[in-house]
Amino acid sequence: MGRRPGTPSPRRHNAAPGGAPLTTPRLELRGIRKAYPAVVANDDVSLRVAPGEIHAVLGENGAGKSTLMKVIYGAVRPDAGEVRFNGQPVQVASPAQARQLGISMVYQHFSLFDTLTAAENVWLGLDKAQPLAEVTRRIRDVAGTYGLDIDPQRPVHTLSVGERQRVEIVRALLTDPTLLILDEPTSVLTPQAVERLFVTLRQLAADGCSILYISHKLDEIRALCHRCTVLRGGRVTGEVDPAEHDNASLSRLMIGAEPPALTHRDLKAGEVVLQVQALDLPKADPFAVELKRLQLQVRAGEIVGIAGVSGNGQQELMAVLSGEDDRAAPASIRLFGQDIAKHSPRRRRHEGLHFVPEERLGRGAVPTMSLAHNTLLTRTAGIGPGGWLKLGQVRALAAHVIQRFGVKAGGPGAAAKSLSGGNLQKFIVGREIDAQPKLLIVAQPTWGVDVGAAALIRGELLALRDAGCALLVVSEELEELFEISDRLHVIAQGRLSPSLPTRDATVERIGQWMSGLWEDTPEAADAAA
Repeated sequence: MGRRPGTPSPRRHNAAPGGAPLTTPRLELRGIRKAYPAVVANDDVSLRVAPGEIHAVLGENGAGKSTLMKVIYGAVRPDAGEVRFNGQPVQVASPAQARQLGISMVYQHFSLFDTLTAAENVWLGLDKAQPLAEVTRRIRDVAGTYGLDIDPQRPVHTLSVGERQRVEIVRALLTDPTLLILDEPTSVLTPQAVERLFVTLRQLAADGCSILYISHKLDEIRALCHRCTVLRGGRVTGEVDPAEHDNASLSRLMIGAEPPALTHRDLKAGEVVLQVQALDLPKADPFAVELKRLQLQVRAGEIVGIAGVSGNGQQELMAVLSGEDDRAAPASIRLFGQDIAKHSPRRRRHEGLHFVPEERLGRGAVPTMSLAHNTLLTRTAGIGPGGWLKLGQVRALAAHVIQRFGVKAGGPGAAAKSLSGGNLQKFIVGREIDAQPKLLIVAQPTWGVDVGAAALIRGELLALRDAGCALLVVSEELEELFEISDRLHVIAQGRLSPSLPTRDATVERIGQWMSGLWEDTPEAADAAA
């Protein structure tokens, strides 16, 4: 694949033609240890990555993967051990020093300034000798080459999670890396975008760039990676060729067992719980997506899934359904027949509607607050007359959620930001499921969650559905939607497709609908009811 103008050309170090590895590793870790007050994140971890190698790091949530990547990138200082880069011992004291060495990283939790534009965020991580206008041009070229749709002029606070992830990936590519670290890079990308990204990564590897790849998607690791190091409890438990293993054996290496099989029983849906009728919503800002004549029903005892490419109106739909945006016309949103278009989020929760946002830190949880205090964001247990807190009850509720959903944390007093992304996701989803909602709206329920935790969350969603709850699940993980949904819609350019029974859906058809190519036929409209 030839490069187009503006495409980064990784610096070749210690690489033979075609990216074949030579004797000297690009990266070598020896005996890395990092301990925190409540947990040993990395315990005597050793790892070697050759030039031109795509090397997976696999492990369940809390296994120490992200901490290890931050050690390599200079964001965390190890307590013991040695890091060698291109055969030389190095002490990477900061991400800026890492970038000077040729190491770039795309975090699972993004490191972007909300008030700056995408271009300004990218420019901050590059050589300031380049004018912002030149950086903006390069962003457009690289984004176009790799199919990563980005408007460089948009403020980050207007971007969805998927769009922010694209900004992070482009920023990393523009630093001309010789070692690229990707932490859950495809968690909110469509299958088509994943395939384009894989073409890019294979080309980078062929040019000598080494890639450390963290993902819980075992099919991706088996298809893309040359080697795989497995972590469990902060320690290396093995190194394998993922192509020689199936998903079940990789799961056993990672979590010690295969994830439980999900049972999706056929149930007759009950009464209409959520009714969205002719919902129009103008743009709240110049970069938002206008919602156009949306029609949607969710019944008791069913899961309705919404698929789509990030940035096509999912954020706007979630905001208007949760009550964060109260601009919906009267009678356009009904809960059990009652008009709730102007009801606040708190009132909607009181009426049985609970909501899990796509952003964990900052919206689903306050990073610096304890898990116990984070339960108070959406739960009233432990709040007495006059607003006095019964801290014992608050801590007990948090402990219950931690235990029920297998959250790895230092107890109810642990700060939300101290948890791994997957464990925080389990806590937030668990907090809302435990409230026994009548309608649960969930955005990206298993984003960045390992296979065992994903199976647990999906199983809990199915159990909630079987108990008569109505669920609306917005996800860019098609496999997830096919696994748990009874019916599917696709959102594209602010329009919602007719619904389709999941048993009649195919990846090809849903992928076509993601481009807005569907027909509003009478038969399709009947399927939406």
